[in-house]
Amino acid sequence: MSIPTPHNEAKPGDIAKTVLMPGDPLRAKFIAETYLEDVVCFNTVRNMLGYTGTYKGKKVSVMGGGMGMPSIGIYSYELYHFYDVDNIIRIGSAGGIAENVKLRDIVIGMGASTNSNFAAQYQLPGTYAPIADYDLLRKAVEAAEKMNIKTVVGNVLSSDTFYDDNQDANALWRKMNILAVEMEAAALYMNAARAGKKALCILTVSDHVFTGESLSAEDRQLTFRDMMEIALEIA
Repeated sequence: MSIPTPHNEAKPGDIAKTVLMPGDPLRAKFIAETYLEDVVCFNTVRNMLGYTGTYKGKKVSVMGGGMGMPSIGIYSYELYHFYDVDNIIRIGSAGGIAENVKLRDIVIGMGASTNSNFAAQYQLPGTYAPIADYDLLRKAVEAAEKMNIKTVVGNVLSSDTFYDDNQDANALWRKMNILAVEMEAAALYMNAARAGKKALCILTVSDHVFTGESLSAEDRQLTFRDMMEIALEIA
């Protein structure tokens, strides 16, 4: 496929080597307007906004990825294969599952378990374990430490279902020390592996599945800045 694609109207050279990818395109807009200089919008197709600018003198792009693995699967595949992107850092919200994970914690997905069938396309003779790029993960942890931001590193769940008919699902995942649940990381990690590129998922715990606690809209905006700034530092 040539570019522009059916989903991205960017031209060659419009997108940086590193792309920050929140699910919400309006969060991409917020990051671009708040943190980047000399910003140019490279995509408005389907309102999946994408921007390129500079952060501390380095060229960085930010683009929405949508909700769920089919959505981020399309956008990340095109960025890796058609736009020569090397690194994608997902920054999103998550529901806490583990007992030691609290509201506002920054969770870094070292691995991404999933109930998705996304890996079936590769026709592998076994079960694939989607994992983050270690170099990006290490840099994220080090950056957070310098910024005095607490992080929890481990296995997250990338779920295909937000409203799961199995009411015991989260409790079963909790027994395997899953830290938090989100909906995109596994597909991103698999796309990166297949393309020989790098990916990382940094999450903010916005609610907890078992305690029922949740952040207000204002709290989310303030807390999410920590996650954004970690990602920008390693971009």
